[in-house]
Amino acid sequence: MDLFRSSAVDLISALASRQLSAESLMGATLDRIAEVNPKVNAIVALRDADILMQEARACDAGPVRGPLHGLPIAIKDLESIAGVPTTMGSPLFADFVAGKDSLLPSRLRAAGAILIGKTNVPEFGIGSHTFNPVYGATGNPYQPALSCGGSSGGAAVALATGMTALADGSDEMGSLRNPAAWNNVYGFRPTWGTVPLDPERELFLYQLATLGPMGRSPADIGIMLDVIAGADARVPLSMNSPKTAPVSPVDLKGVRIGWLGDWGGAYAMEPGILELCESGLRVLETLGAAVEPVPAPMDAAAIWEAWLDLRSWGKAGALEPLLRQSRSALKDTAIWEIERGLALSAMDIHRASVKRSNWYKRAVELLGEFDALVLPSAQVWPFDVNVPFPKEIAGRAMDTYHRWMEVTIPIGLIGLPSLAVPAGFGPQGVPMGFQVFGPRGSDARLLSIGEAYHQATEWPQKKPAM
Repeated sequence: MDLFRSSAVDLISALASRQLSAESLMGATLDRIAEVNPKVNAIVALRDADILMQEARACDAGPVRGPLHGLPIAIKDLESIAGVPTTMGSPLFADFVAGKDSLLPSRLRAAGAILIGKTNVPEFGIGSHTFNPVYGATGNPYQPALSCGGSSGGAAVALATGMTALADGSDEMGSLRNPAAWNNVYGFRPTWGTVPLDPERELFLYQLATLGPMGRSPADIGIMLDVIAGADARVPLSMNSPKTAPVSPVDLKGVRIGWLGDWGGAYAMEPGILELCESGLRVLETLGAAVEPVPAPMDAAAIWEAWLDLRSWGKAGALEPLLRQSRSALKDTAIWEIERGLALSAMDIHRASVKRSNWYKRAVELLGEFDALVLPSAQVWPFDVNVPFPKEIAGRAMDTYHRWMEVTIPIGLIGLPSLAVPAGFGPQGVPMGFQVFGPRGSDARLLSIGEAYHQATEWPQKKPAM
């Protein structure tokens, strides 16, 4: 059994049946991290190896504790693990050690997972490129001199290189979807509220980001989603959803899929991205789906304006105390978001929410015509790891640090579920992908569509990293 390339489904089955010991898997995991991580810097704050081996032996000695029994998982460094540094990539928290698990890691631990450490992130998760002053940058596993994306960049690289079989991520502006595309893995942004955010935060107003699973197949993702999903009484907008695992491929005959492309030219795209995504859509057609081009369903500028204000408002609410505490310790993009958010009025936010509401209503209409819609997962190929963010795309200047990820916001703005799938590799030898999204609550169906595509392509297995 190839412990670095096997699916999480197979590893979990072998652990539960005792055909594979947790001790053997942990030892192999630590060896793999020692071999690969120095090249990419994806795993950070790795826990003591002796303690991890003790925990693995305890799993072997006791009963099967849950659906993730004995599986090593590293947690994105925006979430807390008891006794492990939670830096969020910021020097302000470089020495902070959490006293307890946050909600998502606590669910993984209760399901039997062994939490081995953290995966690297951009500072405060801001920006879709993983670098920070605490741990440095994470390189793309196919070309380490290039970006791996973000903010779930470390998670995606850990998956792509076989250091973990599952990973958690979070997604506001493509933070699960962009790194999935750039690392040849899958990332799932669930319907907003399916996976509750930690209750130690504002609970009602700020509805953009969500937590979600990442894996090397939709079937793997389904197992983890069932563990981390479900209402929490302390999180008022969280909800229960039907179980998704085991994920089976859906028959795509008669399924209608709308291709939004570059949103009628609104989204600048580097050469080759649309063509590669369209090659993936042809796979869906060979499986029986009807793929149709869709004109831009709403003015992209209105969606962007709503996003820009709601995001800055949320960042200001979360980070303004840190600006007062130590402005010099914050990166310039965080300062820009906070100051922009502080300048917004209540009516500015109301108008942004009206625009969001209008787009949601239009999306509902469109998803009444199609079973799913598709957009590229990114607008640029992985860029130089030393460049903070792209300043232009195909000659079009970017007016903010995050405009180059505009293609992700029609989904995130209105909380729709979206599966980022690999589409293959460009001429530079680096991966790209597209995002398949549907109506609220269609999470299980999207994973089934994705599993049908995966079984026909198997990109993570055909072309693994390192």
